[in-house]
Amino acid sequence: MNFLIEPAARSRNAARRCEVRTAASLPLDAGGGLADQAVVVAVYTEVSAEALEAFLARYPLGRPLAFKGIAEGVENSNYLLETEAGRYILTLYERRVKATDLPFFLSLMAWLAERGFPSAAPVPDRDGELLGELEGRPAAIAAFLPGLSVKRPTAAQCREAGRGLAWLHDAAEGFAGRRANDLGQAAWARMFAPLAVAADALRPGLTDLIHADLDQLARNWPQKLPAGIIHADYFPDNVFFVEARFAGAIDFYFAAWDAHAYDLAVALNAWAFSDDGGLDPLRAEALIAGYESRRRLGPAEREALGVLAHGAAMRFFLTRLKDWGSTPPGSLVRPKDPMEYVRKLDVHRAAPNLKALFA
Repeated sequence: MNFLIEPAARSRNAARRCEVRTAASLPLDAGGGLADQAVVVAVYTEVSAEALEAFLARYPLGRPLAFKGIAEGVENSNYLLETEAGRYILTLYERRVKATDLPFFLSLMAWLAERGFPSAAPVPDRDGELLGELEGRPAAIAAFLPGLSVKRPTAAQCREAGRGLAWLHDAAEGFAGRRANDLGQAAWARMFAPLAVAADALRPGLTDLIHADLDQLARNWPQKLPAGIIHADYFPDNVFFVEARFAGAIDFYFAAWDAHAYDLAVALNAWAFSDDGGLDPLRAEALIAGYESRRRLGPAEREALGVLAHGAAMRFFLTRLKDWGSTPPGSLVRPKDPMEYVRKLDVHRAAPNLKALFA
């Protein structure tokens, strides 16, 4: 076998940032090569040439031409794979992703792609299976999805992202798979219990604030909002643009059945906060307007956005706090700073009515 295998790649720009792209897609640069800013996913598990050859024999993709590990990230091992049939992303699933959830995620990605939503479609093997095993890990191949993510979105990009999120919710209608949101409100108090000491180490007194937040969220959490399949991780690094237009979404490995408005609240925290820690009303309003250009929010959903955004900030604070102390020594990855979401919790705590933030 004669093809190019390269070790995990880390660019100078990627090493300076804390972006993560753990999905089955990477953007091309203008010349058709791998964009420098795309080198932001992880390699935990190395793949030998012999193991790769045996794995690819199951797929109608022709000979492998190049195979490159891609550095940085927090979830899975990702490789850029080029074969005679084209360019793909090979993912080995690690850490938080449960093997029993993978058929749901992969089937959802296939469903969305079949219905015209731009997501990275999983590639079936010759037997029609979407999931295999490589180097002792569950593994899958997905189509390469072109486009660029943004680090500091504009209001116009927020509007496009909102439109894309509503499109995703519409496209997922009718999908038969179901998965409970195991990182939803019911799980937060349990998640925080072993992290209380770590929280006070971040900022003295934070544990008491988090306990108060958790009690308030449990009392006020909205019930019976319109629900369906949500992305649950709709961050700028998981959304692609081509010529300023929404071009696709990736990284569906937290997707679940939950309130549509909660997904929008996750996006508000991810897209509409400025670098100084405050919520930017122009970006927030643009995101919501873009969403409503495809799917109108009901009165109950609008009223619930404040508490939903507070809860969404709690969810990402908790998972970041857990990851902050559990990244394997010597890994190529850097965990995301939980203090970003401590500051967002501060904002929501001070102004629980989201509309007050637009004043």
